[in-house]
Formats: sequence, C-alpha cells, structure tokens
Amino acid sequence: MKRQYRTFALLPLLFLLLQGCDKQVYFTDERDVDETGWNMADAAVFDVDVDDTLQVFDFFIDVRNSVHFQKANVFFFINTTFPDGSVAYDTLECPLADVEGHWYGRRTGRYVDSRFVFRRHVIFPRTGLYRFEILHGMRDTNVAGLKSVGLRIERFGTN
Repeated sequence: MKRQYRTFALLPLLFLLLQGCDKQVYFTDERDVDETGWNMADAAVFDVDVDDTLQVFDFFIDVRNSVHFQKANVFFFINTTFPDGSVAYDTLECPLADVEGHWYGRRTGRYVDSRFVFRRHVIFPRTGLYRFEILHGMRDTNVAGLKSVGLRIERFGTN
C-alpha cells in the first residue's frame, strides 16, 4: 500500500513538470498597467525576436481585469512594427462579461483572467525583431480596472 501511495504522490509533480514543457508556446509575456487609470497613450510593449519563417503561429491577447471593472468589454489597438520598419494596425474587441455582468474568464479572488484570439495561422514574413504595442481603445482617456495585458504566440500544429 505504501508503494501505491508514493506513486500517486509523484503524479502531481510529474504533471507540473510536463506542463512546463509546453512546446506550443513560442512567446508569452505580460505587462502590468495602471489599474487606477491606464492612459490610452501608455502602450504595453512586447519585443519578439523571430527566427522561424516557416512555422505557422496563433496569436492571443491575455487580459487580467478587476471584478470592479465597469465595462462588459474592452477594445485594444495593436500596432505591429516589422523588422523592416513597416507597421500594421489592428483593433481587437474583447468581451469580458455578459449583459448581466457575469464574467466570461476565470475568476481568482478579485481578478478575472481571459484569453482572446488575435490572429490565427500567421507566418512571419522575415526573421528579426517584431514590436507589438497594445493600447486600450476605449472612449475614456484613462480606464480603471484593468490589471495587465499580455501577448501569447503559440506554434500551430505541433504536439
């Protein structure tokens, strides 16, 4: 009976180790923003050094908001600067809650974590440094209740 107990005790450790070896994730990072009032001019900036122009990727935006956030959704402006200096501009709407105020994301204490698809099946056109700037695109200049925003890039089709 003791041997069986030791085996079950090691299973959570093995699970955590395997979870840390996620081959899908190419890049992931997040930036804290001013929870009391994120100014629309203050971009969350992510620099990604790309060395693979053959792999297909999926892009996600991660949002952490306070349960006191007063909106049901948030808009983001995403500016991507390519290695050659050209820039692509995108807008993304992220629904955070339903019309009754129930959060869609995973709630932990006073925060809610959500992940949104930004782009699917993207191939980087060239190697080099890509800069992603994420700004909130809400009507108010300062938006309170957002804690952090993140960028996640995953390899598509790898196991």
